[in-house]
Amino acid sequence: MQIDKSQILEMLQSRGDSDAASQADSQLPQQVDTDRDAGLLSSLGIDVSDLLGGAGGMGGLGGMLK
Repeated sequence: MQIDKSQILEMLQSRGDSDAASQADSQLPQQVDTDRDAGLLSSLGIDVSDLLGGAGGMGGLGGMLK
């Protein structure tokens, strides 16, 4: 899945991780591919399922299952 880098930066900043946001800004491409860039996202402390709205969040299928 393709995600704009700005969305990732906003997520990192919203959780107070400005160091990771700065690192992500310098290392990630403008359009992040969650499959291709999974290793880099992981090294930044980003769980791809969080980006995709899973893991019990309101988005994705997790919010629809009981």
